[in-house]
Amino acid sequence: MDSSEFFPNSIFDKERHLRYLSMMYENIPSQYQEQEINRLTLAYFVLSGLDVLNAIDLVDKEEVVNWVLSFQAHPKSTPDLENGCYYGFYGSRTSQFPANDDFRVCVVGDYVKAYRLLDLSHSGSNLASTYSALAILKIVGYDLESVDSEAMLVTMKHLQQPDGSFMPIHTGAEKDLRFVYCAAAISSLLNNWSGMDVEKAKEYIVNCQVFYVQSYDGGFGLVPGLESHGGATYCAVAALRLMGFIEDDVLSKGTTSSVINVQPLLEWCLQRQAIDGGFQGRANKATDTCYAFWIGGILRVLGAQNFYDNSALREFLLTCQSKYGGFSKFPAQLPDLYHAYFGFAAFSLLEEPGLNPLCIQLGITDLAAIGT
Repeated sequence: MDSSEFFPNSIFDKERHLRYLSMMYENIPSQYQEQEINRLTLAYFVLSGLDVLNAIDLVDKEEVVNWVLSFQAHPKSTPDLENGCYYGFYGSRTSQFPANDDFRVCVVGDYVKAYRLLDLSHSGSNLASTYSALAILKIVGYDLESVDSEAMLVTMKHLQQPDGSFMPIHTGAEKDLRFVYCAAAISSLLNNWSGMDVEKAKEYIVNCQVFYVQSYDGGFGLVPGLESHGGATYCAVAALRLMGFIEDDVLSKGTTSSVINVQPLLEWCLQRQAIDGGFQGRANKATDTCYAFWIGGILRVLGAQNFYDNSALREFLLTCQSKYGGFSKFPAQLPDLYHAYFGFAAFSLLEEPGLNPLCIQLGITDLAAIGT
């Protein structure tokens, strides 16, 4: 990327960011076609971003609700709740109607065509898309008590593993802290914890801190034994906060009251701020816009938001602010929706005037979380 893309500015350009999100709301560019299966998550970035910018009224909320609800997976009958599938929300239309291995041959003129049939009974819904769907509905003010949540919660139990972790779908997937977080956020949004064993989930996160998930350096890896990572650490801390195992401002309560070892966690997070003011996700890695939220959010949950250099972080983020609106991963690059959203979220944590404050552990604004 040449230097002409660099957009030096000393201010957070809210109007430019609103134009960027409005464009994304109307028509996501073709460069995102590889992410079509995650369409609901992309929509979450757009709509939550608008809400952070205090502009959610720019969208047709009823239209959004109807669109999101059209992605919900429903079992055909009550016995289907025990077939091992998960009935949450699909991530996109393509995942809503996956193909099976049956073909139908059709002769059209001089050509023979084979069509792969659709298996409409298959459930391709997953935890991440379900979280995105419920978060969007909450953002636009929809009453989640109106959501058909019974199947969602009953079948979420199928995804929890004996060690307390979760898989995102019913078969053949990873299991790690990302999906523990998704399960906790879904349960919190629905105000119903019947779909998960919170004690087992807690044990997965905190059991044997040195040897399992919480690493020797104080952070958390995605699975036991992996290197500490900013995103995984956020998932761990936010999930524990949602489940009620971490209090607000835990540092002021004393570390002995926490289920995790707070002091090395705090030190690990503070060590992630680099000389350029940004946060890195792991040791010896480049700073990146998104970690301003992942790490900054953890520090806010712990009550340590004043322990790092806020001004230096702000300056770093401004070097990633694009002249087209949004934020890039690194300075002087083109913006993308993922880093744009977390740039907005980071500025909310920095208490930028005109932005709505965040409910950090849910990933939506405080206003959306309390339903106003």
